[in-house]
This record gives sequence, structure tokens and C-alpha cells, in this order.
Amino acid sequence: MSETILIVDDEPRVIRLVSEVLKAVGYQVIAAATGESAIEMVALERPHLILLDIRLEHGIDGYEACRRIREFSEIPIIMLTAKAREKDMLHGFDVGADDYLTKPFSAKELVARVRAVLRRSQNPEEIITASLTCGELEIDFARRNVKVRGDKVSLTRTEYELLCQLATNVNRVMLHRELLSEVWGPEYRDEVDYLRAYIRYLRRKLETDPSNPEYILTSPGAGYVLACPE
Repeated sequence: MSETILIVDDEPRVIRLVSEVLKAVGYQVIAAATGESAIEMVALERPHLILLDIRLEHGIDGYEACRRIREFSEIPIIMLTAKAREKDMLHGFDVGADDYLTKPFSAKELVARVRAVLRRSQNPEEIITASLTCGELEIDFARRNVKVRGDKVSLTRTEYELLCQLATNVNRVMLHRELLSEVWGPEYRDEVDYLRAYIRYLRRKLETDPSNPEYILTSPGAGYVLACPE
């Protein structure tokens, strides 16, 4: 049985074009024109992935719809936006988005992103180590729990996968392309600005002073490392 994708957009033309592309490669498609109807469809239809436009003209916007969906579901969500500004991306990550796709996008890019996000959600990274303690940062891989100074930190699926990649390679610099390929897929290996935005937001959740991090350090021009005392 092929995966079902929910398209949430108030432009019938966009829904029609995206539906045609996804159906052509074997996906089943359902659609909603408002955030409220999207939430209801997620609860009733249980799609495998959601393509959610940020700017919905009627009712709640895409951010609020994403936030409400995250209250009861971990279904992966790709936000659709006309402008990929960093503040929009960070807001999306905050409410639980897994990825972004900037309009206008090609059929090839759409399919590649959908496949990559579905692959990540269906094939989580296997972790050998049960847990890792790095100063005041604790990662329980078995329970997928992250704590800082004893307080649980809420991470999106993608944020957690990024942290896991750094944690399973603790004290080793992971190159930009390496991280992008491992967490998002080979289709993303050149999206360095994308990675920087995720790192910046992850630091906001984990670091006492995000501008002067002690855990997730930058290796200028190369990548990032999760630094822990030997």
C-alpha cells in the first residue's frame, strides 16, 4: 500500500499541481483548504506525511495548525512557504515542522523532499549506546529523552536526529555534507544554510548561552562537533 500524503493549501491550483506530481510517482493524496479541516483529517485519515502551507487565508495559519497537530501526532510535516526566511524556519521548527519547501518548487525537488522525509520517519537511526552524559546534557537513546540540568527538553524529530548524529560521533567534527546527508538525506548535502539554522535553534534549546556554546561547537569552514569531556 502506498503512502498517503495530505496537502494543506488554500490555492486549488497548487493542490491540483502537487497532487498530479505525487500521484504520478505512486502516492495517494488527500487535501484540505484550511488548518482546521487539516487537523480533523489528520485525526481521521492518519496520513503518512503532511505538506502544509504557512499562509492560509482563512482560519488558523500553518504554524498554528502544525502546533495543534503536534499535540496528538508525530506525522512528519513539510512546511510550504513563499519566502524561506530564517525567522520563519525557526518558528516552524518551534511548532514541530520537519522540513521546509520554498515556492515555487520543481516536481523533482518536491518528490525528493517527500521521499527524504518519509525515509527519515520510517527508518530511524539505530543507536548502539544506551545513553550519553555530556556535562549537564543527558541523552537517553532508548527512551529518546534529552535533559539539560535535569529538565526535559522538547525536540522535534529532526532536531533529535541531528543531535543523535553528533552524539554518536562525540568529540569528532562532522562535516557539513556528512551531517546533511546522514540526517536529511543525500539530496540535502549542499544545504549548508539549512543546517546552520537547525544548529542555531538546537543551541537555543540546549545551551545556557547559545552565542557562546559549550556543547555544540563550530569547526569553522568544516562542520560541527558535540564536545564532551574525555
